[in-house]
Amino acid sequence: MPPLSSDQVLFDWRKSLGALLLIVGCVGSSHAATYNIEPTHTNARFAIDHFKTSTNTGGFYNITGQLQYDPKAKTGNVSLVIPINSLNTGNKEFDITLKSSDFFDMEQFPLANFESTQWYFATDQASPKVARVDGKLTLHGETHPITLTATKFNCYFSPILRKSVCGGDFTTVIDRTKWGLSKYSLLGITKYLTLNIQVEAAKQ
Repeated sequence: MPPLSSDQVLFDWRKSLGALLLIVGCVGSSHAATYNIEPTHTNARFAIDHFKTSTNTGGFYNITGQLQYDPKAKTGNVSLVIPINSLNTGNKEFDITLKSSDFFDMEQFPLANFESTQWYFATDQASPKVARVDGKLTLHGETHPITLTATKFNCYFSPILRKSVCGGDFTTVIDRTKWGLSKYSLLGITKYLTLNIQVEAAKQ
């Protein structure tokens, strides 16, 4: 086999270097996939004790936002925009009361927001599972940190949407008075409110 010329050696060296840089570039550019929130499968539901006799419940719907998730890197991020006008308790008169200035004050604060700050994954399993999500909840003009515990979280390929979908159920208990929702707390209705958030998002 005849020896390679200097031009051939230089070409082969550049080709190998280019391939190496391409591989490194692909690895370096790896990032969490982005998913759009699916409003039909996303909601924020609440439950609050009513004078220790029953439980008042309701929910917010038509939620929008984005989810970013990378199970290999164990990272995630979620942002939710919650329209107060979507509040539904099953009782229209009660909905009007809760949207009034005595409670959520929809006219002044038409939107609530949740922005995650840190995701935590279970470490005792071979496949990383979302354990909890820290974030900031903006409601009624106030922003405070909350921690959501994941009761389930999974990704799958949707045959209907024909794309990957990720989602789960999260729960927490908040002190509503921190967000200025203190109506009737001195009369016996607890200030603690259970918040359950269901999220599903489709890959872009």
